Amino acid sequence: MYSKLKSEITECILEALTKMKIKYDDEILLEEPPNPEMGDISSNISFSLAGKLKKSPVEVAEEIKSKIKLPLYFDKVECMGPYLNFFINYTLFTTKIVNYIDKSYGELPEKDETILLEHTSANPNGPLHVGHLRNAILGDSIKRVLQHAGYKVESQYYVNDMGRQIAIIVWGMNKFNFKLDEDKKIDHAIGEVYFMSNQELESNPEYNQEIDEILRSYEEGKDQKLIDSFESVVENCLDGIKQTLKDLNIKMNLYKWESTFLRNGSVDDVLEKLQPFTIKDDILYLPLERYNVDKELVLRRSNGTSLYATRDLAYHQYKTKNSDISLDILGADHKLAATQLGLALKLSGNRAPEVVFYEFIDLPEGSMSTRRGVFISVDEFIEESIQHAKDELIRRKLDLTDKQIEEVSEKIGVGSIRFYINQISPEKPITFKWEEALSFERGCASIQYAHARACKLLAKAEYDEYETVNCDYQLDDDEKELVKELSKFTEIIRQSAEERRIHHITEYTMSLSKAFNKFYKSQQVIGSEHEKLRLKLVDVSRITLKNSLSLLGIKAPEYM
Repeated sequence: MYSKLKSEITECILEALTKMKIKYDDEILLEEPPNPEMGDISSNISFSLAGKLKKSPVEVAEEIKSKIKLPLYFDKVECMGPYLNFFINYTLFTTKIVNYIDKSYGELPEKDETILLEHTSANPNGPLHVGHLRNAILGDSIKRVLQHAGYKVESQYYVNDMGRQIAIIVWGMNKFNFKLDEDKKIDHAIGEVYFMSNQELESNPEYNQEIDEILRSYEEGKDQKLIDSFESVVENCLDGIKQTLKDLNIKMNLYKWESTFLRNGSVDDVLEKLQPFTIKDDILYLPLERYNVDKELVLRRSNGTSLYATRDLAYHQYKTKNSDISLDILGADHKLAATQLGLALKLSGNRAPEVVFYEFIDLPEGSMSTRRGVFISVDEFIEESIQHAKDELIRRKLDLTDKQIEEVSEKIGVGSIRFYINQISPEKPITFKWEEALSFERGCASIQYAHARACKLLAKAEYDEYETVNCDYQLDDDEKELVKELSKFTEIIRQSAEERRIHHITEYTMSLSKAFNKFYKSQQVIGSEHEKLRLKLVDVSRITLKNSLSLLGIKAPEYM
């Protein structure tokens, strides 16, 4: 709705310029004045026309104003110096907003485009650790926003079942009879075997030849017992990873195994397409100097086996055939590899993916290396966050049963992780601070609390959510601010989807909750002469808060 207001202002300014016989092809920039007393939407177009018309910006603004025919939802336009400031008619606009918003609010028209979104794709050699957390949360949140924006989105986890890490685990279990600890979550047990196997390799580097042979044999695909061993390790580890993702409110549409593309001939196919551009010199590689990339892309080892990059090319060829847009979520340390991949895909007649790069999460607790066995797993991280939330709920002595505390603390704990990570633009690093993430004053919990407040108030009232209401009075400033924030939701979703940036949603959700809390504290709702309209404002705020949180993969508690 807010974007529609801006479009109407743009049109009325262009109509005024037409009356002035001025052709204007540039974008008309609109902004919010710093003070609501100065209006709701402002334009500084007079600055760009002053030189052309040989008049001062103030004179130009006055002339444009005299030609403007105001759209329906505006009271007036005023010149404040060189600025054209438009004032919303909140009586009409509020009536429109509160009766327009329903449970589907924010959903954009369906687009005829399919996006294949790959995220997380951690090696199945142990549990997800905090180094994987931003990828998973960012990828899942982008999926949610894109779906709300009308795209058909399929999320995929690319399973690296052919990696050296899996060979090391299989080798350790066969050579040293390492067993999975049945008392541990399965992915943690596999991570422990990986750690012990690596210790043996570090003590005896000559064992690496055995790992190479296992990898060669697995790629050859003739030893069914070896294939079964690899698949067992990977499937078991994925079971644990899937549980962790579920705890984070993440569900993948498909787990696509790397070996698929070797077995079905896709690797050979993409290599054949690249053949005119490759050089065979012991190894097979793609020279990329002519594209200003110093490092060549190796495609086959001297023993004829493929590399991860080769199989990744085949996977992205599959993406080209099965989607309109390929979207990858990658750490900033993958920028060179992504550049190489993109060039190779274009040379082979395929489509390079869009990539959202992200910086990493820093924790004061220390290292996150699975190889050394010293890391903070996502499972531990979730558990700690939930415990922090539980302690805070108990400290606040809220009127909640033990069962309710358990339920709400889980929603706050997971929600706080997701919100804290999503609120920072991906190109910026994150230092995770519990006191900020779990703050009931400025963190995700404050937004969840605003939603719970709205639910509690509505439960106390005699309220019909389907009744049409009219605004028949002049709103206070806090009510106006809330109505304006509510109207921006669809525009924020469109911007977030187009830019593939989630922090716009977190910023909006925080602004909306602040506007709602100000309204809640300053306005009497139940028992006031404007009860029906204000209850409707509470309800549409509840809906919009819940939908906003859902886009971030966060559950909205009905009590806190």
